[in-house]
Order: sequence, then C-alpha cells, then structure tokens
Amino acid sequence: MLIAKVVGTVVSTIKHPSLHRHKLLLVQPLHLPGAADPADFIAVDLAQAGVGDTVLVNQEGGGGRIALRDENSPVISLIVGVLDSVELGNG
Repeated sequence: MLIAKVVGTVVSTIKHPSLHRHKLLLVQPLHLPGAADPADFIAVDLAQAGVGDTVLVNQEGGGGRIALRDENSPVISLIVGVLDSVELGNG
C-alpha cells in the first residue's frame, strides 16, 4: 500500500463491467524529500475520495479483484481509505 494525493478525475464512458459503479481518480504518490518523483496513476475509488484528499492506495491486483468481487476485473490500484493525517517519526 502507499499514500497518495488525489490530483484529478478520469472520465471513461466505456470501461470493464466491474468498474461501472466506481469513480476513477488520478493519484500522485507522496514521497520523502529528495526521493525521485513517482509517476501519477489511475486508481479505482472505493472510499468516496475527491480531488485534494490524501488517500491510502492498495496496489495489488488480487486484493483489488476480491474487493470488487470479480475475479476477471482488470484492476491493479484501489483507493481503500481517506487519511485524516500522516505523521512521520524521527527514525
């Protein structure tokens, strides 16, 4: 799992049947200062997230297919929670 910021929405009029009732959102993974910028990607929203929210993303297809209850779903990334805060420790 990873923490990301929702930076946009995706509109798709034609998509796999397992995704019909779900929003697609563009997310930007968060990273520590000095780390390489990871690429943005699309995630299926299961947590009613919106642009600007900090979210928890599951990036494992098997878990995604279980959550969507469709073993043939072409999903890899799912938003599974909206985070209220993130705190980094001192090591």
